[in-house]
Amino acid sequence: MRKITDIYEEYKNMPLLAMHQIRVAAVAMMICDSLDISVDKENIVKACLIHDIGNIVKFDLNHFPEQNKPEGIDYWQKVKNEFTTKYGSDDHIATLTIVRELGISPRIYEFVDCIDTSVAEKIVEEDDFGKKICAYVDNRVSPYGVVSAEEHSLDSKERYKNHPHAFDEGRRSFFMENIYSIEKQIFSHSNIKPEDINDESVAKYIEKVKDFEI
Repeated sequence: MRKITDIYEEYKNMPLLAMHQIRVAAVAMMICDSLDISVDKENIVKACLIHDIGNIVKFDLNHFPEQNKPEGIDYWQKVKNEFTTKYGSDDHIATLTIVRELGISPRIYEFVDCIDTSVAEKIVEEDDFGKKICAYVDNRVSPYGVVSAEEHSLDSKERYKNHPHAFDEGRRSFFMENIYSIEKQIFSHSNIKPEDINDESVAKYIEKVKDFEI
């Protein structure tokens, strides 16, 4: 097993991307600790820590110029080109391929696979709360911190408005309906509310997940 920070370094995850995954995992841990039902917390957190590990293939490196420091945009463009050549241009497929390379357990792979916009409708109907948590928490973290699901949706709309697979308004609205349904399902078993999850409350969990080994 290796520390998550070593895996980020091996797969050349940009600091902003690494921090996003750490925040998502921290939100997941906070939710898991708040529930009155049993869930597979360790594997949920591990899945969240690597759920976007191949995402550089879809990055617009000009959108957040500060994310390119100190290496510079030329360095990260080269990394993006290398990853696209090796893993393809679909970020979810790239991530799943890397997850397989890491030799991750089938359960963690299953959790990573459900952190994708295409499966939210299916997750609503399933009884697996591990999948519900994984599908939900990525929609609570934007590039610079923890936000509401609605704020995340608006931020994603702006960031990916020129992406070839960007949602139209109908698809976006349907997806958010499913996310809100998942949110209600999760918090019906929680002693906290969605609005209790913020940068301040998540901070102590961030320090915990940074030490995880996968």
